[in-house]
Amino acid sequence: MKPQTFELVRYADISGVSGTGTVAEGCVFTDGSVALRWHGENPSTAVWPDLDSILAVHGHCGATVVRWLDVSELDPVPGTDPLPGEVAHILATGRHSHHPPPAVATA
Repeated sequence: MKPQTFELVRYADISGVSGTGTVAEGCVFTDGSVALRWHGENPSTAVWPDLDSILAVHGHCGATVVRWLDVSELDPVPGTDPLPGEVAHILATGRHSHHPPPAVATA
């Protein structure tokens, strides 16, 4: 396993501070800790204990999602087209998840 990179994509700017689109980029390390770099007029970098903590503070009730950049290395969701990881997972499960989709054994 190696660190995985991602972007935070905001669909609605509830706070009126960050704007919409890709607002930050980050890396999840093998121990689960996360380095996050915010874009914009006042960029900053922070280290978080995990991605759940980031989304609890900055997720804005689903208005911000994680877009995995290393999608070629994530386990695909069976029965989906080769879409970016987050979209394939949403379509397959009907829910957002910041974790890579679980591997599913097929017979």
